[in-house]
Amino acid sequence: MRYELYYWPNIQGRGEFVRLALEAAGADYADMARRPGQRGVPAMMKVLEDQRLPRPPYAPPFLKAGNTIIAQTALILHYLGPRLGLAPRDEAGRLWAHQLQLTVTDLVVHIHDTHHPVSGWLYYEEQKPAAKRRTADFWRYRMPKFFGYFERVLKNNGGKFMVGRRLSYVDLSMFQIIEGLRYAFPKRTKRFEKRVPLLVALHDRVASRPRIKAYLASERRIPFSQWGIYRYFKELDG
Repeated sequence: MRYELYYWPNIQGRGEFVRLALEAAGADYADMARRPGQRGVPAMMKVLEDQRLPRPPYAPPFLKAGNTIIAQTALILHYLGPRLGLAPRDEAGRLWAHQLQLTVTDLVVHIHDTHHPVSGWLYYEEQKPAAKRRTADFWRYRMPKFFGYFERVLKNNGGKFMVGRRLSYVDLSMFQIIEGLRYAFPKRTKRFEKRVPLLVALHDRVASRPRIKAYLASERRIPFSQWGIYRYFKELDG
């Protein structure tokens, strides 16, 4: 199977969780919107705006596998997981991995809203006071609750993998969450990581895997920027 991933070409965003899974498995895939000219973003928009599709995706990322189109990051990973060897073989295990990924999805919303708490249509500078307040709340209440939960899940599973006894897409997502937080909040994250040593060790193990290491060093890995989920603002990194 050759997979086609559709996502914005200049940001990691939610599409990066899918890219990491495809890269870790050595899957045959094409990052469609990064193609040049009309074959890139215009082609993606054509799919999104196709009024004839009986089951249209709402927004990217979405994945084409043959004639099947799957949207929503967590659902894409739920689909890919067993096909790429990145999910448990039993149904209960696959549902558990999906549940954890949906919790990751909740966390991603909280992270994004630290810098855009009022509206995604406003510039950061137009909502800076609200962003400072939201960021303080995030690090005081949200981060301890989410990361405390993920640390407990990892510990209860033996400390090496989030699900089962081998790498899953949930492990890759936890790696991406930590990478993003290190970019957006380097000082705060460095202090907080002392409270979640198992998650930090998991991040390091994922980073050292040959395929992931090669991907991170390649041009396929889009750099963090001020346009994605994770954005660095000095005044928020207290």
